[in-house]
Amino acid sequence: MPQFDLSIVGKPGEPSTFEYGWKDIVLYALGIGAKEEELDYLFEGRGPKTYPSFAVVPVFAPMFNLLAKSGGDFAMVVHGAQKVRMHKPIAPEGKLVTTATIRGIYDMKKFGVAVVDTASVDGGGDKVFDTTWNIIYRGHGSFGGAPPPREDSLVPPKETPSDFRVEEATTKEQALLYRLSGDLNPLHADPDFARSVGFERGPILHGLCTFGHMVRHVVKGACGGDATKLRAFEAQFRKPVWPGDTLVTEGWKVGDRYALQVAVKERGESVITNASATVG
Repeated sequence: MPQFDLSIVGKPGEPSTFEYGWKDIVLYALGIGAKEEELDYLFEGRGPKTYPSFAVVPVFAPMFNLLAKSGGDFAMVVHGAQKVRMHKPIAPEGKLVTTATIRGIYDMKKFGVAVVDTASVDGGGDKVFDTTWNIIYRGHGSFGGAPPPREDSLVPPKETPSDFRVEEATTKEQALLYRLSGDLNPLHADPDFARSVGFERGPILHGLCTFGHMVRHVVKGACGGDATKLRAFEAQFRKPVWPGDTLVTEGWKVGDRYALQVAVKERGESVITNASATVG
């Protein structure tokens, strides 16, 4: 079993520069299911506006480049959870500089868990967003490390109707489109590869694509279509989604936050839980 190199914990990686244009913004929006009625996010004549979950795109490479030094086996990786905190809206084009730091590598007996923080600034040095990634390494536990710290999650109030509900079918090509924003893992494209790692039904949807759908649904259901009102959002990934599944996002208002849940309609099972969004 691969051994983690714990000496890299707490040491920031090299700053990484990501330059992008409006086509990258629109491609991402289409990848997370944006439709014609969301033209502000799809047409350069209107900006375009940017969904804040685009934050995961420019930090993906520096985050994984740092994890590559951890000693863990990427073939055994699954995405556990994701957080994004916005400081200002993401411009439709420009330059972002990201610094990633592994906060900790934790022992969950059967699994190892790496928690990675990133901070991104624009070309003028202003903070734009921070992210936190929870990456699970299957079969890497029991290495004598500390368990992950406990974190409180906002959960939906029991037996209370949701304040909004958005239902939307993904397409059979959803993962093939989303992967063009940077995550080229063959698990999301190659049926043979998917079967070789246990997914007999074929390629699964990227967790971050489901995450992006959730964010779009919050913008629609809680922000009146204005993504700049979304200050922070987070989610834990529970079960796989296949392209073509129908996603149902529900939100319960708790103060200035919404407790969220995303389910697949066809199977009646939750695929994102312990999720929330801060709106202001």
